[in-house]
Amino acid sequence: MSQALPSPGLGRLAIIGAAILWSTGGAAVKSSALTAPQIAGGRAVIAALVLWLVIKEARVRPNGRILLAAVWYAVTAVLFVFANTLTTAASTIFLQNTAPIWVLLLSVPLLGERPSRAEKLSVPVALGGALLFFLDDDQSGRLAGNLCALAASVTYALLIMSYKKLSSAEGTAATIYGALLVALGTLPFGLDGPSPTPTDLLVLLHLGILQQAGAALLFIWGIRGISALEGALLTLFEPLLSPLWAFLFVHEQVGPLGLMGGALIVLATIGRAWATRRS
Repeated sequence: MSQALPSPGLGRLAIIGAAILWSTGGAAVKSSALTAPQIAGGRAVIAALVLWLVIKEARVRPNGRILLAAVWYAVTAVLFVFANTLTTAASTIFLQNTAPIWVLLLSVPLLGERPSRAEKLSVPVALGGALLFFLDDDQSGRLAGNLCALAASVTYALLIMSYKKLSSAEGTAATIYGALLVALGTLPFGLDGPSPTPTDLLVLLHLGILQQAGAALLFIWGIRGISALEGALLTLFEPLLSPLWAFLFVHEQVGPLGLMGGALIVLATIGRAWATRRS
């Protein structure tokens, strides 16, 4: 993996690519008959193995910064899978993607990054669009799943800011160690679950190789070229697409409010990018 800083344009494209891959997670999880610990642990083992084999620079001993990012990665990954098994993909993805609020609040004291006026204005607009997805979900009363997703939004924000402090190699190493933490913490609880079918194995391969390892590589590289808040805002393409994949593959319905929410997210992202280019 290149250690050179990406240009802002390439950084944004990389973050959007990561968001697209991440957006497939909800539909993939719901396509499997495995339990949440089996899915979380299985995809973690595959992701860690792929990253370790592909990125030689990431085979480093962990330091404090790497271990901290690994913890945030592990907690976020586990909460995401449990949320998707307990509530709908739309609810999960909206609540997790309130992360820009936490990044906006914490980026100044933790990173010394001051958000631009365009970034401040785009947060409520984009989150308003994501909220419409949530309001469109008539099963949003699944409290346990919603609480898991909300907790994931906080750890996701902390993960974004942790990645900002790491090189690409260190960020990949943190992802590998985080995935191993997920596997160690979840697989023992999945031993008495159902045996995986060929479909389950394909789902795990997709989750591990593309939705986790591939997305992590794109995000870790891209976030080094833009601000943490802008990176968090660009990941709001994930809630735009996640309900679409859930509709196409597991027949979760997205109504008019969801479509309006998607339009708001796109407009907020385009408006912020346009304002950034002008400044």
